[in-house]
Amino acid sequence: MARSNYYAMIMAGGRGTRFWPRSRRASAKQVLNVIGSRTLIQQTFDRLRPFLPPERMWVITNDALRGQIARQLPEVPRRQIVAEPAGRNTTACNALAAHILGSLDPNAVIGVFPADHVVLKPARFRRLLATAYRAAERGSLLVLGIQPRWPETGYGYLEFPEGTKAGTPQPLPVVRFHEKPDEATAKRYLEAGNFYWNAGMFFWRADAFLAALRKHLPKTATLLAALPPFGSRRFAALLRDAYPRCENISVDFAVMEKADNVAGLAADDIGWNDVGSWNAVYELLPQDAAGNVTRSAELLSAGSARNYVDAEGKLVALLGVEDLIVVDTKDALLVAARSRAQEVSALVKALEANKRDDLL
Repeated sequence: MARSNYYAMIMAGGRGTRFWPRSRRASAKQVLNVIGSRTLIQQTFDRLRPFLPPERMWVITNDALRGQIARQLPEVPRRQIVAEPAGRNTTACNALAAHILGSLDPNAVIGVFPADHVVLKPARFRRLLATAYRAAERGSLLVLGIQPRWPETGYGYLEFPEGTKAGTPQPLPVVRFHEKPDEATAKRYLEAGNFYWNAGMFFWRADAFLAALRKHLPKTATLLAALPPFGSRRFAALLRDAYPRCENISVDFAVMEKADNVAGLAADDIGWNDVGSWNAVYELLPQDAAGNVTRSAELLSAGSARNYVDAEGKLVALLGVEDLIVVDTKDALLVAARSRAQEVSALVKALEANKRDDLL
């Protein structure tokens, strides 16, 4: 079991717009069981539970999801499921967690875990945790890198020193963070061998993160530093006032790309996937002989291949179609090319522009 000053913060405030029409404000991607019988946030809890007890797990989410998450994670004390007053990206979320945990435990070491990722080899993943927390306890801001398995253009990359080997047990310097590349650059990264996917999992002491925040994003640092300790009767009201004024920026841009005490772990294959689109779900689930994946009651397929079908309780018939995503809910139907799965979020923006709140 981990040391008593080790904590997990599960980030669960996103909307998962690329998973529309299943993902909505009140039932976002992280609380859906898009893969397996447990929801994505439950799977995140399950793989952390052998390492950390629930009383040292915290969730940062939003008002729309807080009740749902509390029901799905009854083991986590309800006071530890905290709703952001507004969506302000990952820097404010991490700063809030560091403020809360730092006020409760001055020696707090925090692991940051997105609620909506999949790790198919959890035992191997947990072996990394002990190394990551120890490095963070010594003062590093640590990020987890995943050895790339293909030239992915949808992920940011970490550049490690030349000659880096996957599974190296000690933390390594991060030479540079790289934004999502084009296909030619992604192929070059894969061939070079020292470029790893940025998994968006971080480890740091609460005080070390807050010190970096004061240096690199002083406005947000000052706003949250003025909050009283967590549990104070004035905490919620003051948070509602301060939080929307924090900068809306990712922790990679605001802190990690600028700090001088950043290190990384070059992980080997832990079966990681950020499940970033319906196509990612297609790739993770079993396929029939024609390459079709179905989550419907029954699939009737003729001359159809490599399709993803999600229409619970219905027979779905496919005739002469290929490489489609079909997702059916009670009030919306999505039919899209699998190659354009990342663009589903653009449909959500169009619904927002048309003020279709009933479908959001």
